[in-house]
Amino acid sequence: MRFFSGLTLFFYTLVFLLVGGVCVAISLDLVPQDSIIEALNAVYVSTNTRLIIGITGLLLILISLMVTRITIGKMQRERTIAFENQDGQVTISLAAIEDFIKRAARQMPEIKDLRPSVRAEKKGISVIARVTLFSDINIPETTEKIQSIVKSRVQEMLGLEEKTTVRVDVTKIVHKDDIAKGERREEKPSKFRGNIEYTSY
Repeated sequence: MRFFSGLTLFFYTLVFLLVGGVCVAISLDLVPQDSIIEALNAVYVSTNTRLIIGITGLLLILISLMVTRITIGKMQRERTIAFENQDGQVTISLAAIEDFIKRAARQMPEIKDLRPSVRAEKKGISVIARVTLFSDINIPETTEKIQSIVKSRVQEMLGLEEKTTVRVDVTKIVHKDDIAKGERREEKPSKFRGNIEYTSY
């Protein structure tokens, strides 16, 4: 697979270099106009040359479609975890695991927000947790607690003994007082504007 990926990368690089070089040469007038016209006339006159160019174009299209299909399939496989049960194969979406981690983080009062990113690798499962913490906490203890809880919850949910690594990125630290003030401003009732009609009975 690595050989095929390297060969594909080399092929696309070569094609883009050739096309880019031709465009630059034409723009700088390095290729005489007469030479271009003669080359085009030779292509159109010779049936064999047109046939070769047509086959080359079809091959390029097929290779592009094949590479696109392989790339999309690889991306889909990377976004799922598959394992075998007695009754067949089970596939779990990484997005489902990320939602599960979010719900588990809501039980921790030290966390205001947590955005997980889960990747399935050969060595196991890798979790990157980007968190927003409150200011009145001990960051080393809290991050260690987050790593321990996320790791244990993921392993318990999947029932797998594969290695699970959890990296915590603290992206923001907020004060609870600022959040409370913001909530009070949002809950503040708006003043009534309009005319009140009184009806006597």
